[in-house]
Amino acid sequence: MTGDCSKTTSNIPSLPMEVDTAFLRSLRGVLKLAEMGTMFVAFVCFALVSRPKYIAATCMEFVITFSLLLLYTLKLNKKLTLFFWPLVDLFNSLFAAVFILILSLIAVSTYTVTGTLGGGIVGFIATGLWCVDGYMLFKRVTFNQPRTAATGTVK
Repeated sequence: MTGDCSKTTSNIPSLPMEVDTAFLRSLRGVLKLAEMGTMFVAFVCFALVSRPKYIAATCMEFVITFSLLLLYTLKLNKKLTLFFWPLVDLFNSLFAAVFILILSLIAVSTYTVTGTLGGGIVGFIATGLWCVDGYMLFKRVTFNQPRTAATGTVK
C-alpha cells in the first residue's frame, strides 16, 4: 500500500483574508489596543480579589473591544454592510465609557482590598480612552453631509 499522507487535497476553496496592518498602526488602532490593555489589567485586578460583578463587566468590554478591533483589522466592516460600523463603534465607546465610569466609581468608593482600588483606577483610564475614541468617531461620522464637507477637504 503506497498511501502518501503528505499530499492531501481539500475541496474547500481558501478565502483570502485581508489584514489591515495600517489600522493597527493608526491612532484609532492604538486606542483600541490601549482600551483592550486597560480592560485586561482591570480584569486581572478584579480577578485577583475575586469580585465577580466587576470581572464580568471588564471581561464583557474586553470582548466587545476585541471584536471591533478584529472587525477593522480583518476589514470585515467592508463585507458586513448591514450595519454602519462607525456608528456602532461610537455607541459602544460612549456606552462603555459611562458603564466603566460608574463601575470604577463604585469600585473606588467601596474598596476593601487594594486590587479593587487598582481595577477602579485603571477603569478611569479606560474611560478616558473611550471618550477620546468616541470623540474621534463622532468627528468622522457624517450625518447627511458629503464626505468632502465632513473631512474638511474641498474638491
